[in-house]
Amino acid sequence: MILCCGEALIDMLPRRTGDGAACFQPFAGGAVFNTAIALARLGAPAAMFTGLSTDLFGTQLADALTGAGVSTQFIHRSDRPTTLAFVELTDGQARYAFYDENTAGRMLTEADLPALPHDLRALFFGGISLAVTPCADTYRALMLRAAPDHVTMIDPNIRPGFIKDEAAYRARLDPMLRAADIVKLSDEDLSWLMGPGEIADLAAQVRALGPKLVCITEGAKGAWGFTAHDVEFVAATRVTPVDTVGAGDTFNAGILAALDEAGALDKVALDMLDSDTLRAALSLAARAAAVTVSRAGANPPTRAELP
Repeated sequence: MILCCGEALIDMLPRRTGDGAACFQPFAGGAVFNTAIALARLGAPAAMFTGLSTDLFGTQLADALTGAGVSTQFIHRSDRPTTLAFVELTDGQARYAFYDENTAGRMLTEADLPALPHDLRALFFGGISLAVTPCADTYRALMLRAAPDHVTMIDPNIRPGFIKDEAAYRARLDPMLRAADIVKLSDEDLSWLMGPGEIADLAAQVRALGPKLVCITEGAKGAWGFTAHDVEFVAATRVTPVDTVGAGDTFNAGILAALDEAGALDKVALDMLDSDTLRAALSLAARAAAVTVSRAGANPPTRAELP
């Protein structure tokens, strides 16, 4: 089982009514939620830990997870409201306005942490849930508790406009990056985190913190994988883009699903990851992300839909 730990929210996507008026339509979403859905669709055993409301939106999120085959047994339910993210699309690129105060996801505490199952293979962390408290501290505590005995992956999916205290955010993120076995960053995230420089040099600095594998995505160009003894690049699959919502989340699922299928989702195997396995993981991730880009909203593919 791969346990995805982080936010599940409602994306309010811009649409038009029948008479042409602007409106927003609610869709189940959130970076970590999207990764859990994508994992299940790619055939990996997926579960999610998050805080969900008992309101109508929380029910929509729980139903979407169950419908995709994601286990909801670790989810903490409360009567707090659901986080809403209003999305603005400009040339296919998404910008967000978050409404997150006092929500079921944000107010998650260490008292809500689940017992980890015996069949747990890996844990994934990321998204805006790492930028706001108290849930960010809760996820950090879970990751640091699990990391000695389980593979952990993190994609902070950095949104500078959502970070109110950069120093506190960096201080929280640093031990998580050091504890992680796999780190994924976009090229923009990498520059924000490490400063200016070449991708290979900056990725080497991230890997020096402790991760066994560092993946860097470059949007329409492709993606890199860096280990202690190998560097691999896979070009992006060319598609007609609709929007980028959920693309990076799908990429994360592709990496985890491919490594799991190859029997490489454990600490020893990741230390000895060979170039063929790394390239196969990057390829699956890139192909899956391309399908998501070709669709409106976060709608990850099944294995049968991959090019």
